[in-house]
Amino acid sequence: MVSSATLTTIAQVLAPVSKKVVGIELVAEAVEAAKVNATKNGLDNCQFIAGDVMVEVANLHDQADVIILDPPRDGIHPKAIFKILDFKPKVFVYVSCKATSLARDLPFFVAAGYTVNKVKCVDMFPYTGHVETVVLLSLK
Repeated sequence: MVSSATLTTIAQVLAPVSKKVVGIELVAEAVEAAKVNATKNGLDNCQFIAGDVMVEVANLHDQADVIILDPPRDGIHPKAIFKILDFKPKVFVYVSCKATSLARDLPFFVAAGYTVNKVKCVDMFPYTGHVETVVLLSLK
């Protein structure tokens, strides 16, 4: 599940090394753009779904090895986090643009049996106090 700004980019990077890539995005225009870009780049193993993650994640039934999360600034919705954790992938990659929402969400992953393996801050907003944080979590 990735945001509109990164839906196409993440899918295109993952598609060549994945059996299947699924992206869920609330903004329908971003989903349409992702579909167009995947077609232009010959990526036929991508599925893009327009809708609310809380609703759409319940409709997914394939087992995922890796789930990449890039939620809005407020983090993962408290009701959606348990649905996401129920997939029990081997690896989660959590991309966060707000440290406080990341700090609120991470204990749920740890309680579900995940270990924080690596944390990396990326300064995408020079000369501001904002950073993107990328966290690699793996199932114990």
